[in-house]
Amino acid sequence: MPDDGGDPAGPPPGGVRMRDVAQRAGVSTMTVSRVLSDPGKVSAEVRQRVMAAIEAAGYVPNRLAGSLSSRHSRVIGLIVPSLENSLFAPTIQGISEVLRRNGYQLMVADCGGSDAEEEALVTAFLAQRVAGLVLHNTRHTAAARAMIRRAGIPVVETGTLTPKPLDMVVSYSNHEASRAMTLHLHRLGYRRIGFVSLPAAGNNRALARQSGYRAALAEAGLPPEPRLMLEMPPGLPSGAEAVVRLAEGPVPADAIFFAGDVLAVGALFECQRRGWAVPGRVGIAAFDNIEILGQMVPPITTLRLPRAEIGRRAAEILLDRIQGRSAGPVRVDLRFEIIQRAST
Repeated sequence: MPDDGGDPAGPPPGGVRMRDVAQRAGVSTMTVSRVLSDPGKVSAEVRQRVMAAIEAAGYVPNRLAGSLSSRHSRVIGLIVPSLENSLFAPTIQGISEVLRRNGYQLMVADCGGSDAEEEALVTAFLAQRVAGLVLHNTRHTAAARAMIRRAGIPVVETGTLTPKPLDMVVSYSNHEASRAMTLHLHRLGYRRIGFVSLPAAGNNRALARQSGYRAALAEAGLPPEPRLMLEMPPGLPSGAEAVVRLAEGPVPADAIFFAGDVLAVGALFECQRRGWAVPGRVGIAAFDNIEILGQMVPPITTLRLPRAEIGRRAAEILLDRIQGRSAGPVRVDLRFEIIQRAST
């Protein structure tokens, strides 16, 4: 019997079958199946002919039947903390581009920063027989870890360069990035360096940034000052409040490192509203290089993080594992870069 790629019966009467596409393209049903399941094994000319026939005929492949026969689909699941945060967009785009070129599709979900919700989404993705998972978080419930181990599918974590990944990790070190920026501010002559992060409870990235800041103070010989450290909720008003509290506090900060870009933007707006010179009254540094930081007056010193490359490399090592080109743990450190600007 011909290989219909999990489509032996076809759709309900009147629908388009794989054999109809094959006839239109002048190829076998096996070739159509291969174009859909492993396009790299088919010549570009044949691929184009088959895809044109699929589009013209309005054929929709039965992906579920194919996944039942092969145990897994050609879909990769991605779970991020928030779809409202534009910082995740380059990573999502990078993953999607690589997967699409290789005949895979990306399914994205938002866990809202909740470990319990991530567990529920892992359950849902595994029920859909995804071929692999990309998880931004590096903290997971015991149940989620157990489910992933039982499923036996490859997993890449991307949020930070965790020392104990579930399987594979592609990222940068939040600890080292925070340490490097704090030391950079010290080299510029600042001695009362404040630090503002998002709430660290349940957030490994915020914890790592805090630990990097503390490590840099110790390395620079600066005494730790709890009154120079704040945790603030996300948003422009939080940055505005933080800069006032730290610049006018009992130990006035001469520079503030905001481990969140929006916080830094809110701080600079507040300084401008009050007529405070930046960096004359207080220097301001941020953690991520969103576009607006370079357009502020003054432009804000920050860290450039390889978010798009993290997405591309995550997809590549995931496909390497799925397609049998690699085995065992993979750890990819894509590093970061300090961008010095006029705000410090």
